[in-house]
Amino acid sequence: MNEKMPYYMAYPTPFSFDDERTERMDFEYLKSMYPEIPKRILPYVEEECDRMEYENSMVYDQYPDKLQLKMMCRRVCDNVRRHERLAEWSEAFDEEENEESAVSGAACSCRDGGCWRRGSEKGMLRDLVEVMLFQELYKRRCDHRRRCRRFY
Repeated sequence: MNEKMPYYMAYPTPFSFDDERTERMDFEYLKSMYPEIPKRILPYVEEECDRMEYENSMVYDQYPDKLQLKMMCRRVCDNVRRHERLAEWSEAFDEEENEESAVSGAACSCRDGGCWRRGSEKGMLRDLVEVMLFQELYKRRCDHRRRCRRFY
């Protein structure tokens, strides 16, 4: 009639442990749907994030240094240019650059080894790498906060 239930059955824990696994699977699935060029760039972004992932890294600061993030982005861009042939981009943007330089009559103003003019291959590559890098850092910072949560 009045049977006692064990404590663990009376107050079951929510399935919060399963939420992290579901989020991770969801994230991996969405990453698999990236277009071809971001898929080819992603390993370089993850490699750079792995390299910077250590205890007390600037990546985990409350406000990461903008210069350090730009340097991370530059290293990723250099690795991508060194190891990948982005022929799809260079063909499309060669035509645009030729048209723009013919109209303006001036060469591109480059600094730090990368072209910052809007619409250029290097500028678009840098923009794409920055977005991918910041998104990957955000995910890793969330995971780090979740792991290092203190319960006191």
